Amino acid sequence: MSFKKPYLAIALVGVAAASGAAWWLQHKPTSTATEMAATGANPVASPTSAGGAAAPAAGSPAAGGPAKPTAVEIAKVEKAKLVDETQSVGSLRSNQGVVLRPEVGGRVSQVLFKDGQRVKKGQVLVQFDDQLPAAQVMQAKAEMSIAQANHTRNQELVAQNFISKRSLDESEAALQVAQAKLALAQATLQRLKVVAPFDGVAGLRQINVGDYLKDGTDMVNVEDIDAVLLDFRLAERFQTKVKPGQKAQVSFDALPGRQFTAIIQAIDPLIDANGRSVGIRGCIDNRQMQLRPGMFARVNAVFGERQDAMVIPEEAIVPQGGRAFVVKIVPGANKDELISERVTVKIGLRQPGKVEILEGLALGDSVVVAGQQRLQKDGTLVRIVDMSKGQAGAANGAPAAPGGAATGKPAEANANSSAKPSTAASKDSAKGNGKMPAVSGENPCLRGLNATR
Repeated sequence: MSFKKPYLAIALVGVAAASGAAWWLQHKPTSTATEMAATGANPVASPTSAGGAAAPAAGSPAAGGPAKPTAVEIAKVEKAKLVDETQSVGSLRSNQGVVLRPEVGGRVSQVLFKDGQRVKKGQVLVQFDDQLPAAQVMQAKAEMSIAQANHTRNQELVAQNFISKRSLDESEAALQVAQAKLALAQATLQRLKVVAPFDGVAGLRQINVGDYLKDGTDMVNVEDIDAVLLDFRLAERFQTKVKPGQKAQVSFDALPGRQFTAIIQAIDPLIDANGRSVGIRGCIDNRQMQLRPGMFARVNAVFGERQDAMVIPEEAIVPQGGRAFVVKIVPGANKDELISERVTVKIGLRQPGKVEILEGLALGDSVVVAGQQRLQKDGTLVRIVDMSKGQAGAANGAPAAPGGAATGKPAEANANSSAKPSTAASKDSAKGNGKMPAVSGENPCLRGLNATR
């Protein structure tokens, strides 16, 4: 059994070596501790304690310090003038317009107007060859003259009992037939004269002297454009807001810089089922002849104005669950302390950058416009940050532009002098400022509005 003693000794040595290696690995110093020892850092300042628990951050409520206020930007509830309006597009048409066509065929003998000429109601514009109808009128007059004489003679004879009353009746019927023939001949003769049905402007003629025209052939159009009609459509939700007599501002791409006023005259009682829109017709005074039928128009329909509407920036609105909220800033429990309060509001009109508040806020209240996402509950301490002052300070600290003085007054003078137009430029701009010269007489659109009422 002596041969087993060396193996036993080797096994004991191996167990002792393994135990020593395990103890060394367990008590081996970490690299962080080694680095801290090499740099002389204090191990006590480590973020973790010996037990592994995280030390509280400095300034946090767990460390016993006060909560840090949340920085927000605010805006005041202000008064502003709001206009209830909507935009649409439309087109112009004549107040009255017609294409003249002959009722009977014939040859053109005279064209009594010029292209674009203003014409009066009843003025003869086109004359057809009327020799044959004129002769028929003369024949009808002669026949009626004979019939009239016969009837007068029969009346005398009947009074003297020389003829029967039947002969008097026959002569009276013959006189009526002659009168009807004369009226027919005169009507046929009159149809060979084409007259203007109303005051207006003649268009471009499509005929010449000597042309033979059939009935119904287009000859010329006559347009009454002292007042032009504006046809446009609005969404069905505006049907209760628009009423006859309201005004709309109209601009045209063909006349940049000019504004016209249209008076609403009629509203279509039928709503288009395809587009769910209602047709609106307005009228524009065009006695200056600046507008033409068929022009494309941009319409700004005005439904009403509110002078003292309460408005806030649209960034302050926080939509949630079909309702609108704002974060209002109110005084806290301590002096000079501000906290947040979530308020439900009712929204009115919306305009670019502004929202009308109907309920929930009062004039002068402060609402948060930036930083609402950091205010998850009411009562959160807030700190107001005025970004406008920072931008103003950056502007004041900006270097002066080349050629400008330190005070900026010469630069301002240069800007004013460059912005001042010359006399000729002022006259040119006055011509195109969109203001039309005054005209005398009643607005034709008002006559049409009174007629509809």
